[in-house]
Amino acid sequence: MSRVANRPVAVARPLLMLLGALLLGGCQSSSPQKPNAASEERLKVAALNTQLGVEYMKDGDNELALKKLEKAIETDPNYADAHNAMGLLRNRLQQFDQADASFREALRSSPDNPMALNNYGQFLCQQERFEEGQAKFMEAVKNPLYRTPEVALTNAGLCAMQAKDMTTAEEYFRAALAKNPRIGLPLLQMAQISHERGALQEAQRYLTRYLEVAPQSPRSLALGIRIEKALGNDDKAASYAVMLRNRFPDARETGQLLRGELN
Repeated sequence: MSRVANRPVAVARPLLMLLGALLLGGCQSSSPQKPNAASEERLKVAALNTQLGVEYMKDGDNELALKKLEKAIETDPNYADAHNAMGLLRNRLQQFDQADASFREALRSSPDNPMALNNYGQFLCQQERFEEGQAKFMEAVKNPLYRTPEVALTNAGLCAMQAKDMTTAEEYFRAALAKNPRIGLPLLQMAQISHERGALQEAQRYLTRYLEVAPQSPRSLALGIRIEKALGNDDKAASYAVMLRNRFPDARETGQLLRGELN
């Protein structure tokens, strides 16, 4: 297999929010009387500052986020979550060499960390280092303790699409759906890929499955119009067109519809 949101920026924000949730849970216990109380206290302080850094990132305050993450790393240089969050922040600031170093430091401290592997994989794919990015996603998948391998497989598929390797992308999306048949993004991607290679009935089935687990979007409606037009189902295509105009009047896809470009 070869080559990524959302972004992988689209996937990056949910991952960032998940990081914040995990850190919130990790800061609630304290055992000051244990023999390793000092190291535990350092970990708690690092976790708290990382959590605050993530929250500031979510609020768009990059300066305060940087200060909190630097404090976290100063407190505990081996705290992987702090380096992972710093990688996200450095990437946002377009400090790409520093972002790369932060992600690598996170994985040095915690080599099997699926969140760090996912975030680093997305970063690598954004940098058009497609094969390296997909390799990181697959490392996450191989972790037996990783509860949502379909996320990494979907990210790998997006990376392969970015690299214009549709065959590999399809393999990843099918693997993601084998892990979880009700995850929306790979269903929509498979509908698109099937449509592009002329497998219209298959594309229609994937889109139907997508609509069972996810809401309509401008992209899904535009794809539905294209699929139903190609199948000769003009009434169904017209129904999708009405929904697109009414629900998303300012969407790019609505403009395409009005210009007669959704064929």
